[in-house]
Amino acid sequence: MESEGRLFSAFLRSARLHVVSSTGLARVATSAAPRALPSGGERDLARVLLGLRQDVTRQADLGKTGEDLACGELERRGYAILARRYRRRGGELDIIARDGPTLVFIEVKARDGRAFGEAAEAVTRLKQHRIAQLAVDYMTRHHLSGCACRFDVVSIHFDSGRAEIEVFQNAFDA
Repeated sequence: MESEGRLFSAFLRSARLHVVSSTGLARVATSAAPRALPSGGERDLARVLLGLRQDVTRQADLGKTGEDLACGELERRGYAILARRYRRRGGELDIIARDGPTLVFIEVKARDGRAFGEAAEAVTRLKQHRIAQLAVDYMTRHHLSGCACRFDVVSIHFDSGRAEIEVFQNAFDA
């Protein structure tokens, strides 16, 4: 218990957070320019205290569920899934598949609702550029230079307990 108190104190100092007590109740207030969060166990404690751990886990679960549903839908449509979560320094390709003779690089966007717009709208020009760079990397590493390819986006919205899946073929050009 004493070590947790020290970690909490270290977190408060390093993140420039201050405990303010005005009516006998303790609350946490931030200063204008916080420094970097602490590392290791202190960072984990900080995330738990600020409620960030649950949000990160929930987003990861939503993304994984979205990718699983997307793979199922793509296979139902006749795609052959070649790879999932192809990671390189520049980012990640969610799904790589074949649709007949065409190599398809697929970005999956899953949203818990529509409050922040359509899921497919989250694939910005910058994201498209990164996907294209990763596609070139994949094709180079797998000696697929003469292969036809395209970029699809799978949009998944979880509305009222059910998933609505849309597949946008040839969603953007590279």
